[in-house]
Amino acid sequence: MADTAEFIKDLCTPAFVVDLDVAKRNAAVMLDRFQKLGVQLRPHMKTHKTLECADIMTGGSRRCIAVSTLAEASFYADHGYDDVLYAYPLPHDKVQRCAELCERMALFHVLLDNGPALQELKRRPLKQGKLWRVWMKLDCDNGRAGVLHSEPAALQLAREISETTGVELYGIYAHCGNTYGCKGREQIEAIAQETTTNLLQFMERLKAIGIQGLKSSIGSTPSCSHPVPDMAMLSEVHPGNYVFYDVQQSLIGSCRLEDIAVRVLTRVIGHYPHRNQLLVDSGWAALSQDGGGCLPTGYAVIQGHPELKLTSMTQEHGRVEPVSGPLDFGQFPLGSMFSLIPYHTCATAMMYPVYSVHSQGKIVSTWKPVRGW
Repeated sequence: MADTAEFIKDLCTPAFVVDLDVAKRNAAVMLDRFQKLGVQLRPHMKTHKTLECADIMTGGSRRCIAVSTLAEASFYADHGYDDVLYAYPLPHDKVQRCAELCERMALFHVLLDNGPALQELKRRPLKQGKLWRVWMKLDCDNGRAGVLHSEPAALQLAREISETTGVELYGIYAHCGNTYGCKGREQIEAIAQETTTNLLQFMERLKAIGIQGLKSSIGSTPSCSHPVPDMAMLSEVHPGNYVFYDVQQSLIGSCRLEDIAVRVLTRVIGHYPHRNQLLVDSGWAALSQDGGGCLPTGYAVIQGHPELKLTSMTQEHGRVEPVSGPLDFGQFPLGSMFSLIPYHTCATAMMYPVYSVHSQGKIVSTWKPVRGW
């Protein structure tokens, strides 16, 4: 049953709420930042997975986005989006679905980092004379997906892609997820510089063997929140979390707490003086367990209450206690509301089938994310 509340304070809880003004500001800052650098912004949709937020992040163009699932790709294609990059190592079981998207869209890109995936594309030629548009994933010391930039195998794979019939090597893609281990702007910029340098040097090595005219792209919200000048030599960047931000990003140094556009609203459902705790109606099914309770305030920041800690969660319950000292239960009557700032918005947003979107507390819209793979 739909929630008909007019203001976020009246929503049934737990509720995931988006401050539209903050999200729009975050998106506008990122768009402006890379327009000034002369670099194409290809925003990643994985954090929010909604049409409305995609429109905000693309400035209404409905072009040039990255997605992490084919459910997202199909959803955006169904709503008139084009130039979509499936920014995930090509799964062999999804080649046919990728082919169908390539054949129905003007521009659909896939990403790979190994020879067997390339052979899967070769075995499924596209109709209408279309070419598979391929980005090669390069590992610039992040240590997740990608062929390592310093290995001869990286150049060899690029050569194989460029020489394969029915395939176009379109660009080289790197994710600087190692910025998530940073503390402060200086460390972020150091990783951003290292990733950019490694990618640009690899592009030069490609030119030396006759492979030219390719796009280059790096991304992560920390690196794109504090870009280094050399990033102006890239073709594209692909951050995603920045439209919402979160506590993790504030600790890394990507943003301020006031830049975080989302909250989880929760209510007090129990007083337990014998153990100095409150119970709230948000457990891990409302927040996720990402971060593992690593904050001084536990699993989230409780807005306006630095003296409180969300100390543990079960599926539908959260235990709140003071950071130190006795709890003043009279200050938090049953039914009173807390506003939780999530540790990792991407994980928390995944818990919700609908987002309540507000401006200064008044609900102005509801957004429904696409789910599945």
